[in-house]
Amino acid sequence: MKENKKHKNAPHRKDPEEQVEEQVEQQETTPTDDETPTPEPKDEEESRVDDLLDKYAELQDSYLRLRAEFDNYKKRTLREKSDLMKYGAERTVVTMLDVLDDFDRAIESMDQATDVDAVKEGVLLVRDKFISALRSEGVHEMEVQGVDFDPELHEAVAMSDGTEEQKGKIIDCVLKGYVLNDKVIRHPKVVVGK
Repeated sequence: MKENKKHKNAPHRKDPEEQVEEQVEQQETTPTDDETPTPEPKDEEESRVDDLLDKYAELQDSYLRLRAEFDNYKKRTLREKSDLMKYGAERTVVTMLDVLDDFDRAIESMDQATDVDAVKEGVLLVRDKFISALRSEGVHEMEVQGVDFDPELHEAVAMSDGTEEQKGKIIDCVLKGYVLNDKVIRHPKVVVGK
């Protein structure tokens, strides 16, 4: 019986076949250098994907901000254009209101005036103030008397016999023309010599 106990406590010895099988199993379960995936390329790839995603998010954010800025710009310019069209004549109208006030005072003084020359002088002063207000806005009268007729600038309403010197020139002006800055805003109606 003692011998049996010794065998029980002794380490179990494997026969050579079992040892070979275990070695084969270990080789199959442990990957070789060729088979082991290198963690670095996977980390590099993940890092690159993360970088690209970050760049995409940054570009998307930049695009959305630019789009919002452009939309705001369009709204602002439309509003400014609308305001300009709506209130663009404000300065001119304010200037003309002063002239209108002068006309009202002139009309009131006509009822009580006994001197026609004084009334005439008052109306001429108001007219001069009106012309001055127009000039301050860039409007001035076109000089046409004795000038060569130009169909781009003048509107002929009649032809009249004249001297040889007056041929093709403006003899008379029926309705004055006006220029705003450098643009003709009303063509003068003229009589041209033939």
